[in-house]
Amino acid sequence: MKRVAVPAAAGLERLIEALRVLPGVGPRSAQRMAYYLVQHDRAGAEALAQSLGEALRTVRHCSRCNSFTEEELCALCRSPRRDPALLCVVETPADLAMVEQTLSYSGMYFVLMGRLSPLDGIGPRDIGLDRLLTRAADGIVQEVILATNFTNEGEATAHYIAEMLRARGVRATRIARGVPLGGELEYVDVGTISQALLDRRGL
Repeated sequence: MKRVAVPAAAGLERLIEALRVLPGVGPRSAQRMAYYLVQHDRAGAEALAQSLGEALRTVRHCSRCNSFTEEELCALCRSPRRDPALLCVVETPADLAMVEQTLSYSGMYFVLMGRLSPLDGIGPRDIGLDRLLTRAADGIVQEVILATNFTNEGEATAHYIAEMLRARGVRATRIARGVPLGGELEYVDVGTISQALLDRRGL
């Protein structure tokens, strides 16, 4: 016998579609989440909705490092304890958080919010390389540490940035391959990232 799909209420359908924007969440996972929130945890759903709305209203990009913040400058960029001569370039705020957890780096950051991927139509302007180059050539930065992920796109991004920095006389180094090939910093253990930073090499 052919199964007939039971249509959900319009509000549930919209919630399911909204949940599908999350990475790794397909139709069935989104449906399970939606039913759970509505049936078992309406208070949690309300808190989630309020938190999401508040974040969208208040969170913006730091004007210096491009990470997320609620101020003009994030706490790291405002800190007098950071070394302004070192600039670590990462792909995402999650990668920045992982590097910070190593407690082995005390410089500044620039978050690309992505990586070069011509097949996906992502070019240098889409990841703020003009802002990065302006920052790196400000006369204060002495070394740019390229800590993009060891994926094909991350490697290509690091090589592209290194060439642009070299043309401007700025020293660029690459974190060592303590991070596994194909690995992403968000999922790598803290000890491995710490060693990779310590063993960084020139490009």
